[in-house]
Amino acid sequence: MDNNLITRLGDRLYEAFVEQKTLVPFTEQYPEITLEDAYQIQERFIERRLQAGEVVVGKKIGVTSKPVQQFLGVYQPDFGQLTSNMIYAEGDVMNLDELIQPKAEAELAFILKEDLVGPGITAMDVIRATDYVVPCFEIVDSRIDNWKIRIQDTVADNASCGVYVLGETRGDPKKLDLTLAGMVLEKNGELLSTSAGAAVQGSPANAVAWLANTLGALGIPFKAGEVILSGSQSQLVDIADGDTLTCTVGGLGSCSVSFKGRTAVQRKTQEQQA
Repeated sequence: MDNNLITRLGDRLYEAFVEQKTLVPFTEQYPEITLEDAYQIQERFIERRLQAGEVVVGKKIGVTSKPVQQFLGVYQPDFGQLTSNMIYAEGDVMNLDELIQPKAEAELAFILKEDLVGPGITAMDVIRATDYVVPCFEIVDSRIDNWKIRIQDTVADNASCGVYVLGETRGDPKKLDLTLAGMVLEKNGELLSTSAGAAVQGSPANAVAWLANTLGALGIPFKAGEVILSGSQSQLVDIADGDTLTCTVGGLGSCSVSFKGRTAVQRKTQEQQA
């Protein structure tokens, strides 16, 4: 793809984000799109958000667990950038009116106290550089029609980043078994799923090391203070007005999030049925 087309596609994603609409998958419109093209489109999308006043506060790893891979038909990890407007605090009620077609996933977040510059980063390096870990929810949100994505589509769309909420309970990763720690996910008080850290590339720390090395090869460091979302340990969960989700990590604690309002897709569907 030439640079002009990459810029136009990044701009289209930003406009879809602002206008709360979806786009035909880029892989349908441009079958020749490569993964490298997709990451360049992502860079333009993020550039537009930064121009609008946001700042980068971390990174996310996507498509790490088998349930998410099977749902999306995407079988390799990807990454996106977290910005300042994506953050919710635990206890906030998340407004679905601001999202398009969100789904929730439960995972572990790493907050760094030191820079990490790959390649050559190991899981132990990640643990040493981490200030603390917290349970969290990422609310992924696609700007692509009906989540009909291939790896290039979700990468271009900033790894389908939506918003996220960090739990208040902090844990020392040196004192937790991140591989074996169980996670229980509940929706409206009912058990939805159980999992362990091993569901994420053998350990969430492995996933973070993978991303540190992948970005390091591109000249992009992890910086002290950044939030790194390590990838979903749960299935993707549909959410609606009035729902509450809680994930509990053994030896660490819980994170809960509640939702209100109607998503852009829900509003459009109701308008069509009226």
